Amino acid sequence: MNNEGSIPATGGVAEARPLRIGDVAPDFQARTTKGEIRLSDFRGRWLLFFSHPADFTPVCTSEFMALAQAQDRFDALDCALLGLSVDSLYAHLAWLETIQERFGVEIPFPLVEDPSMVVCRAYGMLDQTARNSATVRACYVIDPDGVIRAVMWYPMSVGRSVEELLRLVEALRRSDGNAVMTPEGWKPGGDVVRPVPTTQAGVRKAEGTCWFYNTVPDTGRTRTR
Repeated sequence: MNNEGSIPATGGVAEARPLRIGDVAPDFQARTTKGEIRLSDFRGRWLLFFSHPADFTPVCTSEFMALAQAQDRFDALDCALLGLSVDSLYAHLAWLETIQERFGVEIPFPLVEDPSMVVCRAYGMLDQTARNSATVRACYVIDPDGVIRAVMWYPMSVGRSVEELLRLVEALRRSDGNAVMTPEGWKPGGDVVRPVPTTQAGVRKAEGTCWFYNTVPDTGRTRTR
């Protein structure tokens, strides 16, 4: 794949660096528990792309069950879920089957195999000199245009908060092109923040208690894209 934003044939090993907000998410094609997919298949929707260290691990199992149980809430935000691990497709299938059998939770989203670590290294999830996937626990929120809008990293011992991931996607959607920002802990229906004036005249015309921190009731509508 030689198109812009895709992973080169070398896997990007020589030039890989941790991806940053505003980067185009590298495209790739891979096998998953739901069949073969290409990352660009998700264009037109928001996407939460997340990696984990290994199958059959307790923290990851807790995350997958929580994400599965929140699938409909992500669907309501038009946000797809896509997991990744360096384990093989067959290990993925066995793990997800065990989760269903032992805990009664069906995992509805695809889980990508990456045994060669090409994808995780191209995304900068793993240091180029690493011999295993022990450090891989990253989240990328990718917008409908394929641009990375948020990046989060977690250690192996700490599980991610599904509630915070949902809040983050909702906040990104609310502030996307709406001329408002979301303050600390914002949730739908809460006050939003007006952008800071960038001219002296704008500062003098600013309404509210403080020109650089002006919260207002959220009376606008979230964009549907």
